Amino acid sequence: MAVLPGKPLLSALFYIILLSEGPFRWVEAQHCVWYGECGESVKVPGKKYNCNYTGPAQPLQPEGYDLLTELCPGYDYENRSLCCDVDQLHTLKGSLQLPLQFLSRCPACFFNLMNLFCELTCSPHQSQFMNSTKIDDDNNVLEVQYYIGNNFSHAMYNACKDVQAPSSNVKALSLLCGKDASDCNATNWIQYMFDINNGQTPFPIIPIFSDVPVSGYTPMNNKTYDCTEGLEDGSGPCSCQDCAKACGPKPVPPPIPPPWTILGLDAMTVIMWISYMAFLLIFVGAVLGAWCYRKRTIMSEYGPILDSNNPLSLNSDDPNQVNATCCETLGERFENALRIIFSTWGSFCVRHPSVVLLGSLILVVAASGGLVYMRITTDPVELWSSPTSQAREEKDYFDSHFGPFFRTAQLIITTPLNETFIYSPYFGGSDVPFGAILDKDILHQVLDLQLDIESIVATYEGQNVTLKDICLAPLAPYNNNCTILSILNYFQNSHAVLDHSIGDDFFVYADYHSHFLYCVSAPASLNDTTLLHDPCLGTFGGPVFPWLALGGYDDTNYNNATALVITFPINNYLNDTVRLGKALAWEKEFITFMKNFNNPNLTIAFSAERSIEDEIDRESDSDISTIVVSYAIMFIYISLALGHINSFRRLMVDSKISLGIAGILIVLTSVSSSLGIFSYFGIPLTLIVIEVIPFLVLAVGVDNIFIIVQTYQRDERMPQEELHQQIGRILGDVAPSMFLSSFSETVAFFLGALSNMPAVRTFSMFAGLAVFIDFLLQISCFVSLLGLDAKRQESNRFDICCCAKLPEGQEPKTDSFLFRFFKKVFAPFVLKEWVRPIIVAVFVGMLSFSIAVVNKVQLGLDQKLSMPDDSYVLDYFKNLSMYLHTGAPVYFVVEDGLNYSSPEGQNVVCGGVGCNNNSLVQQVYTASLISNYTTIAFTPSSWLDDYFDWVKPQSTCCRYYNSTGAFCNASVVNPSCVHCRPMTPSGKQRPEGEDFMRFLPMFLSDNPNIKCGKGGHAAYATAVDLYPDDTGVGATYFMTYHTIMKESPDYIEALKMARILADNITQATGHKVFAYSVFYVFYEQYLTIAYDTALNLSVSLAAIFVVTAVLLGFELWSAVLVSVTIAMILVNMFGVMWLWDISLNAVSLVNLVMCCGISVEFCSHIVRAFSISVKRSRVERAEEALAHMGSSVFSGITLTKFGGILILALSKSQIFQVFYFRMYLAIVLLGATHGLIFLPVLLSYIGPSVNKAKVFAANKRYEGTERERLINY
Repeated sequence: MAVLPGKPLLSALFYIILLSEGPFRWVEAQHCVWYGECGESVKVPGKKYNCNYTGPAQPLQPEGYDLLTELCPGYDYENRSLCCDVDQLHTLKGSLQLPLQFLSRCPACFFNLMNLFCELTCSPHQSQFMNSTKIDDDNNVLEVQYYIGNNFSHAMYNACKDVQAPSSNVKALSLLCGKDASDCNATNWIQYMFDINNGQTPFPIIPIFSDVPVSGYTPMNNKTYDCTEGLEDGSGPCSCQDCAKACGPKPVPPPIPPPWTILGLDAMTVIMWISYMAFLLIFVGAVLGAWCYRKRTIMSEYGPILDSNNPLSLNSDDPNQVNATCCETLGERFENALRIIFSTWGSFCVRHPSVVLLGSLILVVAASGGLVYMRITTDPVELWSSPTSQAREEKDYFDSHFGPFFRTAQLIITTPLNETFIYSPYFGGSDVPFGAILDKDILHQVLDLQLDIESIVATYEGQNVTLKDICLAPLAPYNNNCTILSILNYFQNSHAVLDHSIGDDFFVYADYHSHFLYCVSAPASLNDTTLLHDPCLGTFGGPVFPWLALGGYDDTNYNNATALVITFPINNYLNDTVRLGKALAWEKEFITFMKNFNNPNLTIAFSAERSIEDEIDRESDSDISTIVVSYAIMFIYISLALGHINSFRRLMVDSKISLGIAGILIVLTSVSSSLGIFSYFGIPLTLIVIEVIPFLVLAVGVDNIFIIVQTYQRDERMPQEELHQQIGRILGDVAPSMFLSSFSETVAFFLGALSNMPAVRTFSMFAGLAVFIDFLLQISCFVSLLGLDAKRQESNRFDICCCAKLPEGQEPKTDSFLFRFFKKVFAPFVLKEWVRPIIVAVFVGMLSFSIAVVNKVQLGLDQKLSMPDDSYVLDYFKNLSMYLHTGAPVYFVVEDGLNYSSPEGQNVVCGGVGCNNNSLVQQVYTASLISNYTTIAFTPSSWLDDYFDWVKPQSTCCRYYNSTGAFCNASVVNPSCVHCRPMTPSGKQRPEGEDFMRFLPMFLSDNPNIKCGKGGHAAYATAVDLYPDDTGVGATYFMTYHTIMKESPDYIEALKMARILADNITQATGHKVFAYSVFYVFYEQYLTIAYDTALNLSVSLAAIFVVTAVLLGFELWSAVLVSVTIAMILVNMFGVMWLWDISLNAVSLVNLVMCCGISVEFCSHIVRAFSISVKRSRVERAEEALAHMGSSVFSGITLTKFGGILILALSKSQIFQVFYFRMYLAIVLLGATHGLIFLPVLLSYIGPSVNKAKVFAANKRYEGTERERLINY
């Protein structure tokens, strides 16, 4: 992931000027061991030795009184006789600046530390606990022993060990102890501060720890304060964040709820298994009971004729009347009205084809004209996040107040070499194993690569673009070096520093090993404690934290790292296309360079900010060929399958290739019309729309084409009936069924557009309109074309080459093979008495299994699936999850309106002394203590707490020129620079009111330096949104990191927990606070996707139910059966998703909505054919419906789609293989099996009874015609 955009310049070591004792001898109490400063230190240039002096304490000069009161108020009494002069006090103050800035957050800690140094430097009875062991001829003290009580040292350490360094997200001792805070203790902390090798202490001070007198010396064991205690000057106890004991017991995360089980087995599985067994028992019992009952009943051979339930029974009072209910009569009239309308329209289309075709063409061209305004959205944010969603609004708020989240280019470098090597420190200590990636030769090669990347030159609009033009440089314009998060920044990105070593002909005392080990413990140090004295701080002025620059290590053993991570943060721009264009151009050049880079010792995974979008575009281009082949196969099948060839002689006459092509063009023009109409309104397209909608409309449209053509092919023209009347009558019979399915799908899709997800909403709108336009074109254009084709066929003209014709002569008409198969074999077999129960048992079993696993379908979209299977980004994703040890930055944003100038406003946010226990910083800190549960990894960086430390009058950070009022940096030596605040009790308090705003801009512009590590420019320049003219504070943020996240559930959980924490903070502070991270906009959908899926599919099913009920002539039970079957298909889709490892996300939700639409095609035609059948029994009606409609549905959808789907399996795109090939295959197979096997069986058991009004109307309509004999037969 990307990392924090800029860190402060933190000096991890503070330097101490310490002063020592004379030669070893007994000294009386009240005597000194030194006084005043003498010669310059040989070891540490710029530092001075103290002068050996064994006389009594001397009164302090008056000009040092204020300084003494500030530093060592315990000696501010009587004549102030001390063993130090004013120069030593000034040196002491300078030495304690960095500890003051980092430890004064906790008054007890800093008081104890000051006690240690005041006793050392100025105590009037030094000789009780100090011993000068070396002095030179110039009377300089060269070495002292300092006897310190164990009680004192441990109490001082315990008071300081939890103090935080807010700008670094680490504990202060990590920056002041020479090693990580976890490895620091009372002894090695004091030893480090007094060590000559830290580069700050001018001579060795040897601490000797004991609570009892040693060699006649009484150890210094002054009174200490615990961090939970307040001081006598009124300072309060340390905050919970800086003192674990002040917090009470450590928070305990709630226990993970155990899985729902019954008898140790998954509860849903057990419940569905029991339910299925119960269903089988009842169902088999009912089937056997009915069978026995029928066996015992002796049927008369006249039974069928006399059966009063038979709609054709002669046993009725009046043959001219029918005992139909009101609902049946209403349904029949509605059905008849539709038949008349469609018959009349069909006849008109055949009689006037030129008018219909020309009119349709004009309308289609006008609608498709909108394509000139077409925009395709590839921005992932626009695709997956609704503009009104919480995450999107929060992202927009963050971007507008703080600027957009920076871009990144990142390398993850490993090596095929496996050798580990052992480093043995010269000055003792255990051997340290180093991974092969940390071999010096490898590091030199990596540095060469890094420098080559820095020198990449791209071109944008004729201008050269380098990394320096676009990179993040937090200290610009004072320091223009780019932020590069790489361990080579520990070596100042220099081959010479990497090779730097101290040694002689026999031993190496210090080299890159020792420097590396020091820097990973104190990455903000300006001077390591080895003999090298090289800085660790990056050349860009900030620290490089090891958890960001190394990978594959265990715990904090960074020396075991197996990967180097190099990150180049790049500035992002909200509304500046030129600068954004430069960044994109450089990233493109970077990707090209890395693709061509080759080094046998380095294995590199890399990515730039533009990589994912580039690869998706490349994938889309490569998928075009797959889609084209897929559609070509479907087109060829449709063109060939539409024709019904009676003999080889009439092959060219009876084929329907031209009609099939015309039908396909109608489907495609309906898609282009839909895209064009919405493009007129400025609604952008998405890749999902372009890839899915033609597939959907082809399924729906081709099915309708097959139904029309095959019904015509099977129909016998009645005597005295002309062609236009025949096609009109056929359209009157089949168009209501087409209207039912198309209108159901249109309404279902349009209701799906209510979804919050842009991808689903856009798809639903485009799909709904495309399906409806397709229906309109089919009942107009296609009917006209069918009439023309029928005339061609009747005149024996060839298909395509209609100029040529066969000699006169008619072949006897036969049914197609598929129709005969369905009528003679498939339908009778499926509806056999012993087959039907088996079918019900199998399908209910599938349903039970699917219900049991619905809750086990994973949420999310594995980002690896969105890449082509040959993409370089896949290696990057793999290494990212394998090696990285930290998650994305997370910002807790305090919205505009909080009054930071008031103590109340400060206390609800800050984390130091006097802050509320439930303040923002305190709550985030508490959450970091249980990071496995909260996903918050570190204490937050807090600009407010660092500002309070920076502005303290004891600190040299906040100064201004007395003459102009302008800011004066701590490194400036000028007598006109004065402290911002007076050294008075009120001056030592936090700034409020006008003071707060007067100095805050200075803090935010101050670059950290050796004398002041708290400057806020690097860390907080973008964290505080100031009002114009610096009149107040607007929105601000407090940053920390998430824990490492590898899979979609990790990201979803991180978002969920951050929002819970932000809500808690909002309640505690009474002010709006929200959490923001760069990935939230993509994963927010998964917080509600289960609900959205249930709502979308339920609304679609409800729409299908209502439309089906109305268009079937108010037959509610038929609508129920259609809805139940579609619901079964959808539930079974979830079963397939679980079995085939397909997760639920926006892409699969689009497919489920599409499944709902296609399922209507599989079911509604069969149910309508059943409802208008006039056969005697439900089984016969089901058989007739399956025979007549089943073959058209099977050839129209199932076979058409099958060939096209199989080609998708060959796609390079993993998202195509998973979400399109697998899901489409499941949709077609489940739809076909349910519509052509389960639904007829269900109708044969519980289908609606025949509509007497419809039967009576059919009898009247066909009375005296040839069809009357066929119906009665």
